[in-house]
Amino acid sequence: MTLSGFSFVRNGMKFAYPFCESILSVLPIVDEFVIAVGRSDDNTLEQIKAINSDKIKIIETVWDDSLREGGKILAQQTNIALKNISSDWGLYLQADEVVHEKDLPTIQHACKEYLNNAKVEGLLFSYKHFYGSYDYIGDSRRWYRNEIRIVRNNIGIKSWGDAQGFRINDRKMKVRNIEAEIFHYGWVKSPTHQQQKQKSFHKLWHSDSWVNEKLGKGEKYDYSHGGKLSRFLGTHPSVMKERIAQQDWEFLYDGFSVRAPIKESFMNWIENKTGFRVGEYKNYELI
Repeated sequence: MTLSGFSFVRNGMKFAYPFCESILSVLPIVDEFVIAVGRSDDNTLEQIKAINSDKIKIIETVWDDSLREGGKILAQQTNIALKNISSDWGLYLQADEVVHEKDLPTIQHACKEYLNNAKVEGLLFSYKHFYGSYDYIGDSRRWYRNEIRIVRNNIGIKSWGDAQGFRINDRKMKVRNIEAEIFHYGWVKSPTHQQQKQKSFHKLWHSDSWVNEKLGKGEKYDYSHGGKLSRFLGTHPSVMKERIAQQDWEFLYDGFSVRAPIKESFMNWIENKTGFRVGEYKNYELI
């Protein structure tokens, strides 16, 4: 059984993505890590080269910033990396996603277990979405709970939509759920870096006027609209230790002041009682 990691990134340093930590988190179990590195305004490319691993294969790209509709550029860049993997399976991580070392044996075991079961086209991971700081995670239906992060190679799989998931000829993939998590840190940045990132990110979907109207001209992101959060009581991936220690902003959360819309509150109540999420969007078919 062989396993490739694959990803894409542009301006990772400028927008404070943990892209090096992302790569390092799975480097011990992959045979190669293919990453499409977009031409950047910072030293993202140099930082990846500095990891100094023979496993890392860099594909330098130039983003077409005219591809704003639906975040298509993100899927395009993902597919460039996916097309260049050479293993039985591909483990996909976005530049703000990290795997905990405790889950590496589980991932390896699952890839071996399902290697010869052609019905299994991908493997599903659960998510922890950190918000505002490394101490809180999203705890409401606005945060997606699962997504495909391992895909079988050479069966026509492509990144779909805005690169959150995958499909085969526009149909949902058939997947198995595994006991492994993605630690998503995209919403953990200083308010300044988050504002810069959000303005750049939303330009992949919307016009400049829309971005200015929704995010304003302020230099700092307003973290007060994250909804219900829970205190994180576990451990972070070891590769994140240094970055976490460097947090230089204060994040305050008052759960008593959070007021969700009535409909959302009711659906959250049902989920807390039953574990079932009403109307949950699933870009996959569990088998």
